[in-house]
Amino acid sequence: MNSKYEYIYNLILDKIRNGFFKEGDTLPSEYTLMKEYNASRDTIRKSLQLLSNNGYIQKSKGKGSIIINSDIYNFEFNGIYSFKEVASKIYGKKVETIVHKCEYIKADNFIKKVLKLNDNNDMIWYIERVRNIDNEKIILDIDFINSYIIKTLDKKIVSNSLYEYIENELNLKISYAERNIFCTFPTDYERSLLDINNYNMLITVESKTFLSDTRLFQYTLSNHRPDKFRFKDFARRR
Repeated sequence: MNSKYEYIYNLILDKIRNGFFKEGDTLPSEYTLMKEYNASRDTIRKSLQLLSNNGYIQKSKGKGSIIINSDIYNFEFNGIYSFKEVASKIYGKKVETIVHKCEYIKADNFIKKVLKLNDNNDMIWYIERVRNIDNEKIILDIDFINSYIIKTLDKKIVSNSLYEYIENELNLKISYAERNIFCTFPTDYERSLLDINNYNMLITVESKTFLSDTRLFQYTLSNHRPDKFRFKDFARRR
């Protein structure tokens, strides 16, 4: 069960995401929030600190808590989520997946090495999906799938949820992933698929995803327009 300050945090966050509070607005005073939520000052301050830590408000001396960005979509790294699962948390936005390619092809040498394929098993599924949020095409996901493990795919499956199909239909357990993040220059092809506007870079997340039996089944390059996304992780000092 969430603590009271987390509960209040989520109530305020819903108002931000649903447009009740917009970027540049100032949240009500701590005293007003205390009365509204029947909470102590310490509880309200913890809720506000969590909003600040997660990038939704900026505390300003003499001005209060200012909304700084209500239009960021979080992609957390302390878990493995399908885009469908992430989209369910994006409030008040029209979200669409556009499948450009779902092809059964021969892997090149680089992909053969990444997916650890041999010459007798070098066929893969190649998938290109554009993620459209509020009529802006801002993510291009490129997947290379080991076809020996995932034998059948089509555009209908990958337009819905690849992970849902793997876990619910194939009864395979997705377990862990290795990721790298780096910046890339968009190619002309990527510009033709995405609404990059005046940005001259993309944030690329490279992922290798494994099943519970340690088999590597997916290599992904997820290319993001840099202004809309924050990649969120949780870490402890050991």
